[in-house]
Amino acid sequence: MHSLSSPSPRRSLEALTFAVAAAWTIPAHALDLDECKSLEDDPKRLACYDSLTGRTVTKPDRQMPSVVADVKNDVSGIGLVARLKPDATLPGTRPSSLAERWDVDGQPSPAVFSLRPYKPNYVLPAFYSTRPTTRAASPNPDNDTTMAGPLDHIEGKFQISLKSKLLADVGFTGSNFWFGYTQSSRWQVYNKQRSREFRENDYEPELMYTAPTHYSLFGLDGNLVGLSLNHQSNGRDVPESRGWNRVIGQVGLENDDWSFLVRPWLRIREKASNDDNSDILDYMGRGELIGIRKLGNQQIAVTLRHSLKTGDRAHGSVAVDWAFPVYGYLRGHVQLFSGYGESLLEYNHRQNSIGVGISIGEWL
Repeated sequence: MHSLSSPSPRRSLEALTFAVAAAWTIPAHALDLDECKSLEDDPKRLACYDSLTGRTVTKPDRQMPSVVADVKNDVSGIGLVARLKPDATLPGTRPSSLAERWDVDGQPSPAVFSLRPYKPNYVLPAFYSTRPTTRAASPNPDNDTTMAGPLDHIEGKFQISLKSKLLADVGFTGSNFWFGYTQSSRWQVYNKQRSREFRENDYEPELMYTAPTHYSLFGLDGNLVGLSLNHQSNGRDVPESRGWNRVIGQVGLENDDWSFLVRPWLRIREKASNDDNSDILDYMGRGELIGIRKLGNQQIAVTLRHSLKTGDRAHGSVAVDWAFPVYGYLRGHVQLFSGYGESLLEYNHRQNSIGVGISIGEWL
């Protein structure tokens, strides 16, 4: 049973047919049946027959929102249900990069299980650190060690980050389950003494749930909320082993060329005897704020983390990523970092670094 305020399925289908038919022009010479039959395109052929029979097609009001009719059988099997969706490109509406990236904008989206960018994907052949260290320090004596050296100040760094939607419209329209995977690696590619080894690889799989929101805050449109179960580790054995599990919240806001992600987290505690890094929250922080600014085809992202503690437990970091067009989808990429937690193995080691390279796929 349809509400009085909603158009009937028949009217919706007629409006869609009229809109498609009216969008095509009929050649002036298509005035006989054979010429109509020769047209391969269905809307053109239908309009040709209408012109021969003298039928007048009324165009829909241009002021009315365009719609997409998703017609399906209802639960009882009687009648049809037409679900109408607003066109996000209508005058007066503003496209949302963040909402589009997470499929909460109400528009058609890529298929389930398709691979898509998550965090920035980059290769930095030149990544310079001011204080590379061979010390793997931890409050747990089993994980406190000094590794063989020396280390080069300049190494290679790259990050691969992808996500895939597992379930769509979970609970209500626009809510989705995702799987994400991020790998960040540091490669002593110029260090012959260390056999050009991969010094550190950090692996980060996670399960995520996102949902659309609709509110305004300080001139920003809040359009995304999420929750994820996150595991991060470097895959090493004791004593270099480092890892932790988190529950991460996510709130997304944006306005014109500004986007913000607020990401607080709670650590899932481990037994003290198995904890590789019991004080990791005091260095890697208890959350992060990511601000993204689009400047034409360029993008600047600033990531701030802090322990939210004072005194000796007050630590944090700031990272700046600048991406600019080079060719096609390829971008130049510059990365600056200062603070703690540049990698898991060095989570409690402070350093400054700068990297230069290329990227494909940024935050937005």
